[in-house]
This record gives sequence, C-alpha cells and structure tokens, in this order.
Amino acid sequence: MSASEIMPSQGTSTFELFALRFQFTAQLAVHFPQGQTANLFRGQFGKILYRRDPAAYARFFAPVGEAGPSGLHDPPRPFVLRVRHLDGAVLDRFHVGLNLFETNRPEIGAIRDTMAELGRESLRADLVDLEGQEILHLPLAAARPVERVRVQFLSPTELKNSDRPEFGPLFSRIRDRISTLSALYGSGPLEIDFQAMGERAAAIRMTHCDVLHVDAERISRNKRHPLGGFIGVAEYEGDLTGFIPYLEIAVYTGVGRQTVWGKGEISVEVF
Repeated sequence: MSASEIMPSQGTSTFELFALRFQFTAQLAVHFPQGQTANLFRGQFGKILYRRDPAAYARFFAPVGEAGPSGLHDPPRPFVLRVRHLDGAVLDRFHVGLNLFETNRPEIGAIRDTMAELGRESLRADLVDLEGQEILHLPLAAARPVERVRVQFLSPTELKNSDRPEFGPLFSRIRDRISTLSALYGSGPLEIDFQAMGERAAAIRMTHCDVLHVDAERISRNKRHPLGGFIGVAEYEGDLTGFIPYLEIAVYTGVGRQTVWGKGEISVEVF
C-alpha cells in the first residue's frame, strides 16, 4: 500500500490551530522556578479563567466529547502551554506560548484577557503584544519522500505502555491525538485507515536512541502529582514519507500524557 492510499481525504487535508505568543514586560525581573513554570502558568490561568468566565473554563479544562480511537474517555484539553524556555530564567521581557486547537469557538479574547490578568497579578508584568492570531493550516499530506528522521524529546514524554520511543507506539499516540483534537475542536475526524498506518509505522526501524528518565512533579491541593518522563533523542529509518506531516504537527500538539503542562514537546529534523 502506498503512502497516498492512507493519507486523509481532501476534506481533512490540514490540521488547524492558533500558535499564540503573549509578549510581556515586567516592572522587575521575574525569576521562573526551574521545572515549575508550566505548573505555575497552568494553575493561575485556570484559576483566573474560572473567576472571569466559568463557561469558558469548562470548555478549556473540562471538555466533553466522544472517546477517541484509543478509547480516550477523558478528552484532551484544547490547548498546550509552551513555557519550557522560561524554566530557571530571570527576565523582565519574556513571552508565553499557548497553542490553541479550538478553531470552531476559539475564545481568543477570553484567553488574552486572562493572560493579561495573570501577568498583572502573579508576575507584575504587562501584556504588551499578542502574536499568532491567524489560524495555521498544517498539511497532512507529504511533500516529498523521506527515509530518515531525528526526533528530539525536549520535555518529559510519557507514552502509554512504552518506556522507549519505538516508532510504532510513538506514531500511534501522535496519530490518535491529532485525530481526536481535529474531531473535537477542528474540521472533523481524520479520514484515514488507522490499522494500515499502524502496520506501516511498526515497520519503521529505530536506528539510534539516547533517552533518560527525569522526575518532576506538581502540587495540587497539597497532593503531589508526577510530571516525569523521558527526554533525549531517537532516529528512525524506513519509508517515513506519509508519517512526516504527523510528526511536524506533533511539534505543536505534543505527544503522550499531560501535554497541557508542556510535556511531550518534540522537535523534528529530516535528513
């Protein structure tokens, strides 16, 4: 079976999102705690959004929807934070990234106002600019043949039933997440042959793997919750042509558990 035979139909040829980037200027330099920045922003963002707009909070933090292709009974949140670059930094000018997958009812105004209030209350910082308010259309079809790729796991990544990023399980988690996000918040589920893609992914070879497990946690209501996983790099070889668009979309969506906190952030290099 060729790559083109398992690609999405014309009706779902792209994955859509907003890559929002909030620019702040602080009165005094802000010290961001190492390993806790995402938890700080996620907690404060949720608390302030709930206070300002409970209905918007429910859509962002308690979404409802049918289970996805892997039985996702707890639907993924419609956003992920991108604040890894702030860990341990001391800055008076900085940006906060938030990738928003809700393109039907994006609520960008509510997000902007909540982030502005978060900056004033928690960081003594003013929101001076918001970039990324135009929707991104990321193609799901391959542009050229690819036989080798390197994936770097930038933040702790946790894959279900897998301690190493073998390509089959990694791609399955990416594919299912993208399809579920599109079904819940975008233009609809992907019209692809999940079984065929899974079989082809299982044939991809992992030629290099250098990952290590890191421990991290968050504290909520005096309870500790693990946020650990593996970081590092893996390289793959094989007929990767049809898989590259999904890997590139996963740069924005993340992969694995607890992505809303910034876990599962990856980069992709084709070579």
